[in-house]
Amino acid sequence: MYAIILAGGSGSRLWPLSRELYPKQLLALHGDKSLLQHTILRLKNFIDDKKIICITNVKHANDVKFQLRQINCEGIVLSEPMAKNTASAIASALKYIKQVTAIDENVLVLPSDHLINDTECFEKSISKAKKYADDYKMVMFGIKPSYAETGFGYIKVENLENGCGEVVQFTEKPDVNCAERYIGDDTNYWNSGIFCAKSSVWEDEFKKHAPQIYKKLESLSFADSLSIPYGYYEELPDISVDYAVMEKTTKAAMVKLECDWKDLGSWQSLYDVKDKDAQGNVIEGNVISNNVKNSLIYSAKKLVAVSGLEDVILVETEDAIMACKKDCSQDVKNLYDKLEAQNHDAKIVHKTVFRPWGYYTCLADGEGYLTKLISVSPKQKLSIQSHNHRSEHWVVLEGDALVVLDGENHYLKAGQSIDIPLKAIHSLQNPYEKELRIIEVQKGDYISEDDIIRYEDAYGRV
Repeated sequence: MYAIILAGGSGSRLWPLSRELYPKQLLALHGDKSLLQHTILRLKNFIDDKKIICITNVKHANDVKFQLRQINCEGIVLSEPMAKNTASAIASALKYIKQVTAIDENVLVLPSDHLINDTECFEKSISKAKKYADDYKMVMFGIKPSYAETGFGYIKVENLENGCGEVVQFTEKPDVNCAERYIGDDTNYWNSGIFCAKSSVWEDEFKKHAPQIYKKLESLSFADSLSIPYGYYEELPDISVDYAVMEKTTKAAMVKLECDWKDLGSWQSLYDVKDKDAQGNVIEGNVISNNVKNSLIYSAKKLVAVSGLEDVILVETEDAIMACKKDCSQDVKNLYDKLEAQNHDAKIVHKTVFRPWGYYTCLADGEGYLTKLISVSPKQKLSIQSHNHRSEHWVVLEGDALVVLDGENHYLKAGQSIDIPLKAIHSLQNPYEKELRIIEVQKGDYISEDDIIRYEDAYGRV
């Protein structure tokens, strides 16, 4: 069996913690591992590493690769040039599978942002689905609704027997009244977004029901690169696999997912899975509370003091504060969309940005300058690089730095500094056991993260 993990979402409903360049699947929202890493570790119990395929946006590819290395997974990372929803992502990954094996194997497709603790029951549901997939069915996994969720799609089944049935109807994100009716109806289930079918069945159904995608990707080859060229995606429709294939196929069957499944797609769902205090609160970070009930209060840095609140979500990050009623957490996406319309940086990236070598925090910026705090983990180093539009000045605050500048090594201690001229080839390195922290001041006519020419990189970003 192969697995395709869809790891390219933006996580807009978990803003401001989730950002375009570091979305929710890369965040450690539950425990010390990211949602993506939890997903991979579940699969590693019954699927070979090299048959686990992550498909993500090119902007996230290096972060995804780094997270795979952290959990010793040799999975494949495919990168899309732009977001075109799940149908194109799945079709592209299926092309890769077809090119690496002639065997008609089952292919499990699943999102990267689900939380499942009961892995034994999860595996039993997958085993049950394989029997139907072997019979050339397209298997969906359904969740019995526990409340009137309007953010999920619903599937209606007939002839339900032993947790399996025939899919006869789809309802995409119903209103509250409709969702409440479904709770008491034993034939309606949440659509988990997890699917399983033979690779040949996937191909046939894409060819039949999504010919625009199938034909455009017919000549796509991964022989030379795991990055999909822009030309293949430019004219593809932005459509989910549910609309493109699953709602049209006559082969759809459903298996009830018998495990503790949670889609961490909103602040409400995150509140649901977190441990709560005696007043029903989830309190994390630098928070002082008084007379607060049934709320989620999160502080990344600043002191947050709250009093007299009930059923609210309040989230503070370094550059944004978001507050809403708990039962309106799905509407956070509307705020995200408004930020997008304004081309606001807070939609795209945090003030603190994590990299494979450590992290940096933007301290101040203005016309022609940017100041950062850069922290390099022990035994790590930045790429050997140059900049066409900016010079840099580095001051060591803590630890010891090895600076490679135009082929010469410079060893700096706390309090010492160095200038990096325009177009100079350089690297900041920390070969020592202690964290390295520096202040970097960038100065130039164009200040942007894309003004980097990499010559050598330990993390494969050249």
